[in-house]
Amino acid sequence: MWPRVVEVMLGCWLGMSPFIFRHNPHQTELRLNDLACALAIVTLSLLSFWQPCRAAHFGLCGVAIWLIGFGYARAPLPAPPALQNDILVGMLLLMFAIIPNEANPPRSWSDLGS
Repeated sequence: MWPRVVEVMLGCWLGMSPFIFRHNPHQTELRLNDLACALAIVTLSLLSFWQPCRAAHFGLCGVAIWLIGFGYARAPLPAPPALQNDILVGMLLLMFAIIPNEANPPRSWSDLGS
């Protein structure tokens, strides 16, 4: 379940990012987008821990595609850091969302620690 923990951390980062990158006060849609996506990420990731909803993390693929598309569609060139963050979080989220809940690190990684 380690990918779900990473997804929750990405959701928390995305939720804090409007305050870190200080969105323009006149662009409330950027702040609302980040906060709504963060809430969806954390909710879907935590739902994946519950056995009846263990496939809920696949819904994160839709959120990730939305973040990537929103970042590219709203970005003037060069893109501001807040929109670059949306694109990066979307790409990371897309990679982690397809990892199954039961995934374990390779045995060779475990052998390195001992």
